[in-house]
Amino acid sequence: MGQTGAPMNRSSGAAAPPSRLERRTLRSWRVRRQRFRGWLFVLPALLMYGVFVLQPLFLTIQYSFYSWDGITAATWVGFSNYARVFTDADLLGTIFNSFRLLVFFSLLPVGLGLVTASLMHRVAADRFGSIARSVIFLPQVIPLVAAGIIWRWLLSLPGLVNQVLDWFGLGGIARAWLGDFDTALPAVGMIGVWVLLGFCTVLLQTGMAKINPELYEAARLDGAGWWAELRAVTIPGIRYELGVCLTVTAIAALAAFDIVYVSTGGGPGRATSVPGIKIYIEAFLQRRVGLASALAVVLMCLVLAVILPIQRLSRETSE
Repeated sequence: MGQTGAPMNRSSGAAAPPSRLERRTLRSWRVRRQRFRGWLFVLPALLMYGVFVLQPLFLTIQYSFYSWDGITAATWVGFSNYARVFTDADLLGTIFNSFRLLVFFSLLPVGLGLVTASLMHRVAADRFGSIARSVIFLPQVIPLVAAGIIWRWLLSLPGLVNQVLDWFGLGGIARAWLGDFDTALPAVGMIGVWVLLGFCTVLLQTGMAKINPELYEAARLDGAGWWAELRAVTIPGIRYELGVCLTVTAIAALAAFDIVYVSTGGGPGRATSVPGIKIYIEAFLQRRVGLASALAVVLMCLVLAVILPIQRLSRETSE
């Protein structure tokens, strides 16, 4: 009978060990099999991402070059929609409003969250600190639509805010804060501060917990006060967390829709009109899908232009 299977060692009758080439081939086959299994686990998420994120993104870019009402045949118009975005005063106004909201949705929550987290990290006891974190983080749990409805009631003319002002003898400045042209956008911004402050505070305090306590002790032995300690020890130690807070809040400001739509609907007039509101109006009410798509693409580019430098800076400083 002919020999079959692995070669036999003549002296002992045992199978000869595999050669280096055979071991390398076997190792390569195992690596490919593991990679294939990994892709099988990732494939459902990739399919969902492609269907619900990438496909709408590509369709939005495609529609931005057409004039289309969503029903009849589309007409190619090239960059006309983009030219209108950058020349129409109403459309440009929405972009300027979104950048004004950056102050309220991003800078104020991050700044106040940094101060609050630093004070809690410095003086709060464990039990009191956990309660304070829960109370501050509570607005983040409330749906944005519900938050908008609540604050619309509070900031109305007979609302609680004006009642409190009247109790302190300041009834002369009471007004419908969300219905006044001068105060509508800052009022919406303060709602954003209320919603995002808890997120920034909890995230920054988590970052502070990772800082070596010996650095704080050394700073206090050198006579550093709270401000010097914050500037010299805390901020350098939480640069990555600061970058995450700025990224999340900046996206919330530029892509704001829920709070603005529920609380003011973009009014009064166009005082609180933002790109998200305008995209909705142009696409679903005015039936100008191409123009709405062009504004959406511009908004996406603005978001990337704002957050990419923040991400790059936070990576460089954390390394």
